[in-house]
Amino acid sequence: MKSKVYFTSEISLASIEKIAAMPEFVQTFRPRNFAALKIHFGEENNRGYIRPEFVRPLVNKIKEIGAYPFLTDTNTIYIGKRADAYHHLLVAAEHGFSLENCGCPIIIADGLRGNAAVEVTINKKHFARVLIANSLYAADSLLVLTHFKGHEISGFGGAIKNIGMGAGTRAGKYAMHDKLHPNLNLEKCSGCGECIKWCSGRALTLVNKVIHLNPEKCNGCGECILSCPQKVFVIPWDDSTKNVQEKMVEYAYGALQNKPAFFINFLNHLTKFCDCYATKEPPLLADIGIVWGQDIVAVDRASIDLVNKKFGQDFARYNWPEIDWQVQLDYAQQLGLGSQEYQLIEL
Repeated sequence: MKSKVYFTSEISLASIEKIAAMPEFVQTFRPRNFAALKIHFGEENNRGYIRPEFVRPLVNKIKEIGAYPFLTDTNTIYIGKRADAYHHLLVAAEHGFSLENCGCPIIIADGLRGNAAVEVTINKKHFARVLIANSLYAADSLLVLTHFKGHEISGFGGAIKNIGMGAGTRAGKYAMHDKLHPNLNLEKCSGCGECIKWCSGRALTLVNKVIHLNPEKCNGCGECILSCPQKVFVIPWDDSTKNVQEKMVEYAYGALQNKPAFFINFLNHLTKFCDCYATKEPPLLADIGIVWGQDIVAVDRASIDLVNKKFGQDFARYNWPEIDWQVQLDYAQQLGLGSQEYQLIEL
């Protein structure tokens, strides 16, 4: 039986209120239960995030049910404004995410320094246990709010990426990336040192005004690739990207265990890179709409299908031709997280 996936081309408060009123949404939450709304608050100077005003109707409905909603995300492994809870919350506030605007508290799920974890046993291919952020683990239900976009490791970033990478603590993120080390084209290096600012493993140094990488310290976060203006760093296109996607799916599996969940993907401001880079990247195509449902795999599959249709070709492979983004969907389906067979219902 195909999973039901819903779609509207109208990105508006009226659409959000329509989603919140649906029986499938209401049934996700229970009175006196904690409801985690997993979202990305946006990196400094980046505009690839869901607007706070779209959160409020969802929060209002959850509170009407009698549950206790809170907005949440985890800290980053790269060095930036969201690497600890203190500065993470400041960025969230700058982008309008507040109790006053959204109607609920904000909790950074893995604590002040990104190490508040619960070890969850999954016994899968890559991990026997995963480190899930404490507040996400402790929540009774999940609402995964995702800004859909391209991604330099997984081809695209949807709900699976949001809850998979986003549910892990900093140590969990390291474990997901640990085999992915960049190659360097040193002839392009200008010695500007911009990449050093973003290197979370402190693996980069300047030697005679040329960048040097210590592979033993590199954790594979990929921020050097994004931050280098000269394109010195290149992803090694081998099975590492496949492994990262599978590890990400295993973390999603761990985060979703024994929890009712609902997934909403916003297909707007579609960019080549993920939303973690501090730049105002222009979108590559016009806004498409909102996709939602109870099946995380079907929601992501429908999202990439709609994006590809609008783009006129494979959006992710156009941007990242060596990445097989199908890996994350196939593996998620294999683990029983959902199905790629879906019925798209337009409202």
